[in-house]
Amino acid sequence: MEPAAKKALMDDLDLFVKRREYFKRVGRAWKRGYLLYGPPGTGKSSLVAAVANYLKFDIYDLQLSNVNSDFMLRNVLMGIKNRSVLVIEDIDCSIALPDRSIPANSARPKQDPKITLSGLLNFIDGMWSSCGDERIIIFTTNHKDRLDPALLRPGRMDMHIHMSYLTMNGFKTLASTYLEINHQHWRFREIEELLGSVEATPAEVAEELMRTCDADACLRGLVNFLKDKKRKRTIVESGEDASPGAETTDGDDTTPGVELIPKAKKIKTNGLQDVFCHK
Repeated sequence: MEPAAKKALMDDLDLFVKRREYFKRVGRAWKRGYLLYGPPGTGKSSLVAAVANYLKFDIYDLQLSNVNSDFMLRNVLMGIKNRSVLVIEDIDCSIALPDRSIPANSARPKQDPKITLSGLLNFIDGMWSSCGDERIIIFTTNHKDRLDPALLRPGRMDMHIHMSYLTMNGFKTLASTYLEINHQHWRFREIEELLGSVEATPAEVAEELMRTCDADACLRGLVNFLKDKKRKRTIVESGEDASPGAETTDGDDTTPGVELIPKAKKIKTNGLQDVFCHK
């Protein structure tokens, strides 16, 4: 995450756990709602775990597709302990909620009959949501625009956090964590230029940084990976055909004794990630 966004989230969490008497005085349930949105692979699920670790809260992972009715949803809420994080991942595709932007007299697609939008809203911010203290509800989605505005308002999702593609600040954090590089490496300037021209997720870059224990080899492979993404984007924008023989790497990026993983195999590394994002 960007340092400013990370600090804002941590400050919000710190304030939340200190306000027991405040919530009691104003007569509101002691809970907080967060929406994490952005493309797949940008760290939404990892951030949920980080929040729970930071607060030392338990995590409840709620699969709405397994809930058969609004009544069952209420019972689930009643079974959640205090000092806990309730996470509902991919809220936009977990269940089919009605699109209220479509006029009532228009033909609407068939909706999921098990959970109603009213039941979900009451679950988040209704009377039964007050039965418990110090709870955090986190929703994740790849498409914020698909959510009903009623779900997004304060009191339900109090803080919206955009998880974006990797920036240079985020890359430096990954380089420090995975490669223990805490200084300005000579390849950082080139990587910064490439990150400014391509969309790379933290998950993709982290995968490149885990390929070997040799930091120089990892950064060299990352540069090739980013150049390849940039080349493919240019081909798509120009409308040209991508031929297998067009994939090339810079001559100075080949080192005797260092075996780089072929690009055809690199493309397949996101398969497991896709399974998790669309479970």
